[in-house]
Amino acid sequence: MTATAPQAVPPVPAAAGAAPSVTRVFIRLKLSLMRNGLRQSRGRTVGWSIGVGLAMLYALGNGAGMIALRHNHYAPAVSVTVAVVLAVGWAVMPLFFFGGDDTLDPTRLAMLPLRPRPLLTALLISSLIGVGPLFTLLLAAGAVTAVADGPAAVAVAVLAVALLLVLCVALSRAIAAANTRLLTSRKGRDLALLSGLFVAVGAQLINLGLSSLSGNDGLHRATSAASVLRWIPPATAVDAVRSTGRGAYGLAAVQLAVTVAVLVLVLRWWHRSLFRLMVSPDASTIAAAPEQSRQRGPAAGRSRLRLPLPEGRIGTVMQRQFRYLWRDPRAKAALATGLAVGLLLPLVAVVQHGTVYQCLWAAGLLGVQMYNQFGLDGSAFWTVMATIGDRREAELELRGRALTVALIAVPYVTVVTTGAAIILGRVDALAETLGLAFAFVGALVATGGFLSVRFPYAVPRDNPFSNAAPGQSGLVLVNVFGGTGAGAALCLPVLGPVIALHLTGHHGLLWLALPVGAIYGAAIAMVSLRLTAPRLLDRLPEILATVRG
Repeated sequence: MTATAPQAVPPVPAAAGAAPSVTRVFIRLKLSLMRNGLRQSRGRTVGWSIGVGLAMLYALGNGAGMIALRHNHYAPAVSVTVAVVLAVGWAVMPLFFFGGDDTLDPTRLAMLPLRPRPLLTALLISSLIGVGPLFTLLLAAGAVTAVADGPAAVAVAVLAVALLLVLCVALSRAIAAANTRLLTSRKGRDLALLSGLFVAVGAQLINLGLSSLSGNDGLHRATSAASVLRWIPPATAVDAVRSTGRGAYGLAAVQLAVTVAVLVLVLRWWHRSLFRLMVSPDASTIAAAPEQSRQRGPAAGRSRLRLPLPEGRIGTVMQRQFRYLWRDPRAKAALATGLAVGLLLPLVAVVQHGTVYQCLWAAGLLGVQMYNQFGLDGSAFWTVMATIGDRREAELELRGRALTVALIAVPYVTVVTTGAAIILGRVDALAETLGLAFAFVGALVATGGFLSVRFPYAVPRDNPFSNAAPGQSGLVLVNVFGGTGAGAALCLPVLGPVIALHLTGHHGLLWLALPVGAIYGAAIAMVSLRLTAPRLLDRLPEILATVRG
């Protein structure tokens, strides 16, 4: 056999044309993603169009309002506040809506022969295309117009708008790149489920802030706060326009330099994150080190939860339920919503000088955690079904689940109500409020146990933002509204005497509402669970067929 020399590969002619620009390819990719997303369904296209129209109207309205503030004493405070709010919004957006833009995940491009610097430039320019950048551009234009005075200020205003927009987009991309591993993991999905809670709580806090700024005193406080915000980029770029209009060119140069320096730091942070993502392997492809497993020892699989739980089946059920609350994203989101909103509403009462009875919302939001107890079990409910052989075991199963809810609700409601009563100066109403709250928790546990057995519904696993399987929305309404109404009606034996004591002027006896409400709530819950246990034993197959979807 004779070896043949390998033939040389002919060089590519120069006339074949240069490779397309990476930036141009990313711009076309961004436009294709937007176009193909709208082609999925007509309803999505209509919804997107309506949402974009409303967003543009909102931006135009706010921009026009800021322009109307020209030569007003409070215009600088409003402008720098808008700049800071825009930056904060862009910073937190990828943490909540990471999955909404496929180009936010740079690991999808790790297998392509792209260097971090050209990739960063292409991602930055393509990120300037979309509804968000246009919305930011309109608000930024209104903010700088409100404080621009003179030709030099107008020239600086153009530069300030560009710096604000680029800094917001770069900050958003840098945070997304730095948290890519987290946001594509199970913890990231948990964060996505909690995003609605964060948005709702944030909206209420903003509402409280706006309420506190109403009136002349509030506007003075806003002006004082703006003296600090004006040195937080990108508000420094907006305030540089005002400084230029006043003739303070040196101060304006310093403010622009601060903005540019922060932009450079954000870009360097983004560059390092991209480089690390492109060259470091994914943790899911790395085998676990055996020496680490040996170091962990036999205690590795033990739970971190250390609570003095009862012995027997009740303690086992409570341990399982606490594990669900800690590990299951839906259970965690539901509990976090109840805790946060239950604290937020008394906080609103404190700020707006409301009533201590608003703390009953905390009792209601935590009491409804007893509803649809078996829906989150899903197909795993067969393991519960296999261990229930008689009425006693069915009652212990329900009692363990109820005690899990009570162990969270009772201390939390006590702390929140006591704190609100002390701050509001209504310590005299603490006993009756706690009594009503304990009775309400017990009533909701009672109705929740019955409805969980009589009207269970499946929770879909493939759609984390849906509370019920298709066709079972009516069961959700029966559980939430019917159960809450029945629970409120069951509280009448405690609420009625409290109202009668108020009307007759016997305020010295209102302290009796605390022991009566606590005993009544515990008693009605125990009686309901005892009466529901036989029905649970009879309906085990139906419940399994329903909740496993």
